[in-house]
Parts: sequence; structure tokens; C-alpha cells
Amino acid sequence: MITALSYLGVRSDKTDDWRAFAGLNLGMQVLDRGGKNTAFRMDNQAQRLIVSDEPGDTLAYLGWEVAQKEDLDILAAKLEAAGHKVVQANKALANRRYVEDLIYCHDPAGNRIEIVWNPVKVTDPFVPGRPIDGFKTGPYGMGHAVLHVSNPEPLVDFYRNVLGFHLSDYGLKPVPLYFFHVNGRHHSFAIVGSGKAGFHHFMVEYENLDDLGQGYDLAQLKEGNIAYTLGRHTNDYMTSFYANTPSGFFVESGWGGRVIEPSTWTPHETNVGPSFWGHERLYLDEDERGKFREMRLDIASKGIKAPHLINCPWLYSQYT
Repeated sequence: MITALSYLGVRSDKTDDWRAFAGLNLGMQVLDRGGKNTAFRMDNQAQRLIVSDEPGDTLAYLGWEVAQKEDLDILAAKLEAAGHKVVQANKALANRRYVEDLIYCHDPAGNRIEIVWNPVKVTDPFVPGRPIDGFKTGPYGMGHAVLHVSNPEPLVDFYRNVLGFHLSDYGLKPVPLYFFHVNGRHHSFAIVGSGKAGFHHFMVEYENLDDLGQGYDLAQLKEGNIAYTLGRHTNDYMTSFYANTPSGFFVESGWGGRVIEPSTWTPHETNVGPSFWGHERLYLDEDERGKFREMRLDIASKGIKAPHLINCPWLYSQYT
């Protein structure tokens, strides 16, 4: 039913900073929607990121796309049966989101979830904010979104058993992490059991490694921009770095993420740590950074590496 992360919204009164960050640093196309909203394109979808000029500096909503219009009714019934109030959006809201139809509710942590059908596609060419070859979107959606949660269990139950997300893998040390897929992207959603609530990050994936590297150079021009240094994740094989956004959460800029075959994928625990190398967490104190560093050094001492080939589920199966 749910097939992709279609878009996400942010509340922030730092709209000028967001225009510079998402446009010049990430390479999104800036759209002036008038009023309080500034939107950003990543491809032929009318909008992927929406920043509303309001105080708060936080996630406003996540928009999840379904394959068929009738899926909205099916999911609404499941949500109501599980005790989650569902609202049918009016035409004005659907128009603002550039979708044909949508419903919305809130997850157990209070995050607004919008479930949408038929987002508008445009014929005007995508004009990036800096010279890039484009983002990896299409059937894989906008990228992924990750939430801080104080208690993972109700969120795992909600996303897995009510919305129908599929568990990719999970880790329990140094903090609980759960990763979910809704298409071939290794994960479109994840939760971090950090003991607090809020938005951890969203990820965009580039088609060209050099676009990632040049973005890393740009991000380093201002002191304090980098939250995680360049590194490579152990579960989705993404080469990436994380930058601080104007709103205080992170954006992960990535390349080369793993593509899985959902129909044959088996969930499993990953216990080697989140990164093969890099991803030094500059925002943490030395003691906390040291825990992640020790995991990476242990991985290196054991010669644990990603397969040579990526983006082909069949070839992955020959290596893993």
C-alpha cells in the first residue's frame, strides 16, 4: 500500500537560511509558493520539501504515498481500528500539498503522518540550486526520514503492524535503532531510541558521487556545519555525511545506497555498529564519540567491509 516517502514538511521561521541550505548546499530547486510556504523540488514531482514560516524549528509532517486511491480507505480503516483518529483532508489542503487526495493522522509519538495519493508531476525541467546530476528518487521516493523516540516499542508496532512498513534490520547497541523499507531502498524510515522525542534527520541521495563530495566541501566552508564526517554505513552501504540544518536537526547527504529485493528480504539484527568507517559524530562529547569510534576500529580490525557491487539485489545475494 505505502510505496514511498513522498515529501516532508518543516516548521521554521528561518526560511532564508533554508533557501540557502537546501538550494545552494543540497542542490534542490527553490520554489516560491507565496504566503508562508517555501517549497523545494528534487525531480519531476511538484515539491519534495516544504518549509512553513512558523516558529518551532521542527518536523511538521511526513507525507507517505500509496499506490492506489482505495489504499487510503483501507489504511484509514486500519488506523481507526487501532485507535488512531483519521482526518480526510479538504481540497484546499490537497492542493497545497500538490496531491490528488490525502488523509492524515498522528503516530503514537505525536508526529503528523499524511498519506497521499497521486502527487502532481510537472513537465518543467528540474533546475538544481547547484550543478548536480540529480537525486535518486523515482520509485524509491524522496529518501528517508529518521525520528528520535523515547520508547521505540509503540512506534515499531504502529509503523510495522498498522501502516504496513517492513523491518529491514535493527540494532540494540549503543542505542536501539529500527530501520524500515516500503520499496527497494534499504530504508525509507527509521527510529532511534535515544530517550527523547523529535526529528533526527532526513536523507537525500545523489546520483553522482562527485555531487556528494562537492556538497561536503561546501558544507565545510562554515565552521560547525558538519555533524557527522564523511563515512559509510554498515546496513545500507550509504557513503554520506550529515550537516546541521537551520532548524537544528540533521540532513544526511548520501550516495551509493543499497537496493534490496523486498519480497525475499529477511529482517535481522546488525551488531557491528552503524558505520564501516568515518561518520565521526562531531556534535557529541568525547566519551560518546569514543563508543562509536571503538566500534569502527573493531570492524576495521576484523576486515569487515561492504560488497563490491551495489544496487543489484540479485548480485547482493551472491555476496551475502
